Amino acid sequence: MALDVATPAPPALSPVAGTDEYDDVSVEGDDYRRDELATALDEGAWAQAFEEWAAETGLDAEAWAIVRDLELVAEFDFFWDSFAGRVGYHAPGLPENWRERDLHPDLDSWETVSGINAALTELGQTVCDVLADDYLDWEAEDVAADDLPDF
Repeated sequence: MALDVATPAPPALSPVAGTDEYDDVSVEGDDYRRDELATALDEGAWAQAFEEWAAETGLDAEAWAIVRDLELVAEFDFFWDSFAGRVGYHAPGLPENWRERDLHPDLDSWETVSGINAALTELGQTVCDVLADDYLDWEAEDVAADDLPDF
């Protein structure tokens, strides 16, 4: 089932508020390469990935309206994980206490919450795949540097 919606603007890339690093990612220094990733997203990677994801997602227009209204796309973060040699990401999700917070009038079931969270994770992975396959060649840079002899 395809999701037929306008492609949102790519997210601004920055770490989660109040943190400079993620617990599950080990990066030497501050080299997350967000500026380069943001450029690639702006130059078409985001639109390409969103189109691929929208063609395959199980998310319907009503669930997408929740994502849009809560501005969850803006909460995505993509960064270079030099230790793993890949683009990493953190996908937004609805909080566990979504019922108490009355986040959206149409948000009424765990199934919807679970579907939204899973779909956003899939979107994040699709973006990483498109970046790696079509926009970035950093692995070749890293391998070439690693192959140099120590003097």
